[in-house]
Amino acid sequence: MTSISKLMCGITILTVPTIAYGGYYLLTILSGYDKTPLTDFQKAMFRAGHAHAGVLVLLSLIAQLLIDNTQMNSGLQLALRIAFPLAAILVSAGFFASATGHGLTQPNHLIIILYSGALLLVTSLIFLGIALIKSR
Repeated sequence: MTSISKLMCGITILTVPTIAYGGYYLLTILSGYDKTPLTDFQKAMFRAGHAHAGVLVLLSLIAQLLIDNTQMNSGLQLALRIAFPLAAILVSAGFFASATGHGLTQPNHLIIILYSGALLLVTSLIFLGIALIKSR
């Protein structure tokens, strides 16, 4: 494991308590303990944001190790190392931000954050996949 992988993994792991707290808060809302009025749409988007945060953080950690095993130039490696956790942030933030507002039943204009994160994620996956195949 390279030094930069350790750094990026360490930073990424430090975000996990925020995901855990978000899960706790979401549980208080869904269980009825917190009486914040949310529509079914908002509850679904918040669940999706929380789930995507956890899964994409795990993918980001795995990607750091896979990037170590490519023969890409250091600039592209660094870009991918940053892109994976950034995509996790953008996708999950997009779910939350696009459902924020009183009584929303459909996404607001901030859904662009989600689409930006998804595009970054897909692009990063394609670059990493090709780099791994070329490095075999």
